[in-house]
Amino acid sequence: MAESESHADSREHSRRTRGARARALTRALFERLTALEPGSAEHARVRGALIEANLPLVHYVALRFRSRNEPLEDVVQVGTIGLIHAIDRFDTSRGVQFPTFAMPTIIGEIRRYFRDNVRAVHVPRRLHETWIQVHGATEDLTLSLGRTPTTAEIAERLGIPEEEVLAGLEAGRAYRVSSLEAVQDREDTTPGLVERLGYEDPELTGVEHRALVRHLLVQLPEREQRILLLRYYRNLTQSQISLELGLSQMHVSRLLSRSFARLRAGNTIDA
Repeated sequence: MAESESHADSREHSRRTRGARARALTRALFERLTALEPGSAEHARVRGALIEANLPLVHYVALRFRSRNEPLEDVVQVGTIGLIHAIDRFDTSRGVQFPTFAMPTIIGEIRRYFRDNVRAVHVPRRLHETWIQVHGATEDLTLSLGRTPTTAEIAERLGIPEEEVLAGLEAGRAYRVSSLEAVQDREDTTPGLVERLGYEDPELTGVEHRALVRHLLVQLPEREQRILLLRYYRNLTQSQISLELGLSQMHVSRLLSRSFARLRAGNTIDA
């Protein structure tokens, strides 16, 4: 166990060293940037160095969206736009660490990308191709018949079963998303859809704060992460944690105190 702890401490030391170097480089680059004339060649060079130095932060955020069926490279590219916006708006005089300032901007840019540019529902390639065929046949038949064709007529034109035509039409709905705030034609006083669905989540204001906490949490050693999760997500006492991990309760208490100190240090406001 002593060898395992030594290895974990070595990894933690290496991680903290890299993090400290990255923060120091970012601070130095921002100090240099503020002294340069915007639009000059040197300003552009330093700005580019800032972008490159903070790309790991973009990759970290992008990995949170890896379940969205979008290429990671695309998400990273969008997140980099958010990083650039954060660099251009960052005010060194406020004393806030740049990663703390940039995280919400990067996350927001990626969320806007998924909201505005990605299909509402991921459509398999086969259904997507069927929808293209159905859409084309529908337009042709509408012109020749002077009316909207039936499902049977579309199926006959394409030589496919009616079930496939219906599946293609259903897939096409993924490309047509109505806004919850869209005006609906109705004469009664029934509330609109946006007024009838959902509610304002009281936890919404804490979303970005939790994202920042997770960003700081992953910088802790794996054992300390586990202790925090056991304490605050499984609500175990220090005594129960010590039994589960095979550590003394005093050691668990020291590790918790050290974790809190590191988390606070990672989110301090520079003097």
